[in-house]
Amino acid sequence: MTDTGIGLDAFDALPDTAAENLLLSCCSSPAWARAVANGRPYGTLADLLAAADRALDALDEDEIDRALAGHPRIGDRPDNANSAREQAAMSDADTAVRAAIAEGNRAYEARFGHVYLVCATGRTPAELLAILRERLGHEPAVERRIVRTELAEINRIRLRRLITPGAAA
Repeated sequence: MTDTGIGLDAFDALPDTAAENLLLSCCSSPAWARAVANGRPYGTLADLLAAADRALDALDEDEIDRALAGHPRIGDRPDNANSAREQAAMSDADTAVRAAIAEGNRAYEARFGHVYLVCATGRTPAELLAILRERLGHEPAVERRIVRTELAEINRIRLRRLITPGAAA
């Protein structure tokens, strides 16, 4: 994904396959990428973000799992630019916080069956750990709703960066 943003007009003009591939860099659910690409053209960024939220809301749990599979664990070395940017604060985490997050990640995955997903942008390692510990106490159905909310926020951040020239957030 580019750091400069391609602009909404350029995004709307992409061939379907290219648009879907670009959208997969925001969210790894093929059904989500297809739905968002098929909704083009968008008149405004707000229209695109609303369509992305609707597409996410319509996903079944298998597609949510596909979306989650595209996210590394908090604290792991991300293998894509989006996750690396979003988890940048983790590079400053001390050894104790890193170890606690790694332990929490294992407990979370054992309890819920998927990666701990949180919108890490702008959050400190201590905040990410506190959120993780809190969420470990949730019932699975509650946690699944929270995961959808976090995924929507991550998608919106990534879409803004994708579309908006000069966007850094």
